[in-house]
Amino acid sequence: MKRSPSMPPVSDWVIRSTQPGAIERIEAWFGSHGYDPHRHDTYSIGRTLAGVQSFHYKGALRHGMPGNTLVLHPDELHDGMAGTETGFRYRMAYIDPALIQAALGGQPLPFVPGGLSSDPRLFHASETFVQGVDHPLERLEEQDAVYDLAMALRAVAGKPRGRKRLDYRSAERAKAFILEHLHLGITLEMLERASGREQWSLSRDFRALYGTSPYRFVTLRRLDNVRRLLLDGFTLVDAALAAGFHDQSHMTRHFTRSYGVPPLRWLERLRPGQQRAGSYKPADTELQ
Repeated sequence: MKRSPSMPPVSDWVIRSTQPGAIERIEAWFGSHGYDPHRHDTYSIGRTLAGVQSFHYKGALRHGMPGNTLVLHPDELHDGMAGTETGFRYRMAYIDPALIQAALGGQPLPFVPGGLSSDPRLFHASETFVQGVDHPLERLEEQDAVYDLAMALRAVAGKPRGRKRLDYRSAERAKAFILEHLHLGITLEMLERASGREQWSLSRDFRALYGTSPYRFVTLRRLDNVRRLLLDGFTLVDAALAAGFHDQSHMTRHFTRSYGVPPLRWLERLRPGQQRAGSYKPADTELQ
């Protein structure tokens, strides 16, 4: 059904789950354009609730509709837009590949071609994560659901393309070092010393196991901190510096590439009640 010209426009909105946990979950509605091309370092697992959710992925325009499961692989470029004039509504969960690795135990990350699946195994395995964001997930429920999702991803993706054995333990040591030293200017030489693995072999293993490069992993963890700081009322400048970026413009460029919108636009889309009182100060000039 087309929207009548006399009907008032509905503003785009995003609701984020505020429950503490390992999985970020959102529900959103967009009337037309949603996001510019960007990349996450997580699996993006979702469900279109209404309308048509269109996106470019792996060189083609895809169309998510109710009944499909969206499965976007870590670090794959994609965008988002309404496929019809009526807009679209969806839920999405962003799942750290390290959680999937905890179940896979060092296998290459499963890749589901096309970004969409009609396989009932993925549909059922993702059900826990696409409940309403106001539905709290118990810790054990979340952990069980991650395991079920990892097994479904592996089954649906099929046998991974052949490659040499991966050094999972060394990659885990490198990841732990990164998380403990985000305030430093981390280098591959530092990761080589921390992991005990030759730096270029480590870099290849890291990509296969976690879906992104060590540098992108560092950048995304710093952006996680930026988002938390912005919601706590920090200005763009203060959040950028506190999270380890050179300056505001450096942070904004990475933020837009990673989330498809600049940081203030990201804040504005959060529905009332999702931002804390005085959650951001718009005195900063947004850099597009």
